[in-house]
Amino acid sequence: MFKFSLHPGKTNIDFLRYRIAALVFTALLTVATIGLVVGKGLNFGIDFTGGVLVEVETSGPADLGAMREALGDGSFGDVSLQNFGADNAVLIRLGQDAGEGDAQGRMVEALRQTLSEKVDPNIQIQRAEFVGPKVGQELIEGAVIAFVVAIAAMMIYVWFRFEWQFGVGAVAALFHDVVMTIGMYAVTGYEFNLTSVAAVLTIIGYSLNDTVVIFDRVRENLRKYRDMTILELLNRALNDTLSRTIMTGFTTLIALFALYFVAGSALAGFTFAMIAGVFIGTYSTIFIAVPILVYLNLQKRQRGRVGTDGSGDGEAEAEVKA
Repeated sequence: MFKFSLHPGKTNIDFLRYRIAALVFTALLTVATIGLVVGKGLNFGIDFTGGVLVEVETSGPADLGAMREALGDGSFGDVSLQNFGADNAVLIRLGQDAGEGDAQGRMVEALRQTLSEKVDPNIQIQRAEFVGPKVGQELIEGAVIAFVVAIAAMMIYVWFRFEWQFGVGAVAALFHDVVMTIGMYAVTGYEFNLTSVAAVLTIIGYSLNDTVVIFDRVRENLRKYRDMTILELLNRALNDTLSRTIMTGFTTLIALFALYFVAGSALAGFTFAMIAGVFIGTYSTIFIAVPILVYLNLQKRQRGRVGTDGSGDGEAEAEVKA
């Protein structure tokens, strides 16, 4: 009977052969990405910038050029338009504070009348959202706090579950994941909003889960193969968990691609970040979190605690062959 398999079986891939090149490449790419984010900036959504978000529906395919011209007289502030799912659905973002209460309703009504007179008499308002600049600033501060708290909590978790060496590797990988994912938003121009924050935090969790699985195998191998060099031991752990890594990533991507192509533009930024995050998280685990353990005297610490003869004096024969 035919059996479908994504994994060739037991492997013996030398992942750590290019560890130095991978770490140098990662460091340079991280610095370049930070520079890109700082220099180019992110396309912040209304959640962070404040303003008015209006979804309208036209009687036929929307003419974005005509709508942009109709709203471009300056009375509505900075205006950006984009199709929203169907070709007759348009998302309009106004970079202007609508005020409070009745003022918000009057602005939306003025928008509808302008588009009705100049573009489509049958245009309809589907929804409208209002975010003040003060709320937007508070949301930015909350997002930053969420990132810091999430990474700190995960670092403490890894530190207590394993040892401090594992925590250093995990935090380095998580920092890389956050920077690379935010960098993807800067490169693609996708709107960065509260949904994007959720995507980044989800990627952090996915990556840490992948890292912890491999760290568990590393810790098991440290106790089981005391005469194995650190490079052999870490490569063995990576190969032993490769099947699980591939299958987890593949099944996750199936769901994400379905969501990306079916859910429409409302979740496009979120799902794109998640798709990229699967690859980013897998890379960081294999080529950042694990290689860092080579340089932290992990094997020496383990052998020094329990000698190869079980006497507890294994320091003399604990040289790490890296």
